[in-house]
Amino acid sequence: MIPVEIGQPSWRKIKTLQEGEGSNDKALRTKLDLIDEVRVAAHCRELAAKQLLAAKYNRKVRPRSFNRGNLVLRRADIRNKNSKDGKLAVNWEGPYQVKEKLDNGAYILETLGRKPIKRTWNAEKLRIYYS
Repeated sequence: MIPVEIGQPSWRKIKTLQEGEGSNDKALRTKLDLIDEVRVAAHCRELAAKQLLAAKYNRKVRPRSFNRGNLVLRRADIRNKNSKDGKLAVNWEGPYQVKEKLDNGAYILETLGRKPIKRTWNAEKLRIYYS
């Protein structure tokens, strides 16, 4: 016995058989002619999405800036933490005084005894000290 395929052909097959083989080529050529407009529209949507995302991010960002003489705490380095302390280790060190503000958002710190700290610290790693 030979199995017979029973069922209705798909909508795409029916449409292709009704229109003929040449209509598909015409449709593809039409879409190819419109590809530049499709690319421009996609680019505009991409830019709009990026602007929306940037605006949403900028609404939430709180820029930190410190003035000369402000007292700040600095983030404790992970490499300086003692492994025995575990999660009870100190997260912030200080207080330190801002000696100088650099253009790129970095700060030069000094101890309260006016001893300078070797490296510079970014504003992300500092927080204001309220005494």
